[in-house]
Amino acid sequence: MSSNATSLTRLLLAEHKSLLQRLRRLVGNDAAHDVAQKVWIKIQHVRDDPPIENKRAYLHRLAHNVAVDHVHDDQRQASVAERSQALLWGVDFELGPERIIESRDMLERIGASIAALPEPTRTILRMTRIEGKTQREVAESVGVSSTTVENHLRRALAQLGRIRDGDWDGQ
Repeated sequence: MSSNATSLTRLLLAEHKSLLQRLRRLVGNDAAHDVAQKVWIKIQHVRDDPPIENKRAYLHRLAHNVAVDHVHDDQRQASVAERSQALLWGVDFELGPERIIESRDMLERIGASIAALPEPTRTILRMTRIEGKTQREVAESVGVSSTTVENHLRRALAQLGRIRDGDWDGQ
């Protein structure tokens, strides 16, 4: 560890309480400890060249920058989650009567489609998607190859995709 890193680590320990208070103001109470840990990790990679003249200012600037990055990451994740929800469920998130009826109808079609799957496709779909077993585990359990399991899953998921797209008539 460099002498800069050693000095900054000591300073972080000495100023831990005040630094946490500052981080709480920037990122909130729950995330402050996570950000402090990220600061510590970054400190471990600080080199001696160039030497740091004002280690306290450096530590506080580093903590501030890590906190800002943390907030931006949270905002990006929230934005991605929001866009994903919009893509999955459409722009309207409200569960009005029409949406509930459409959802029930979709569930009925999915149930009918799964019931119409031939064996062992239905069993393979249940074991992989509901029970969470790996394709290898399912192959061993059903007595087929992993490639056969993959082919059955591909057919089942294609059928479910047709339901999602409104292209399945129940046959």
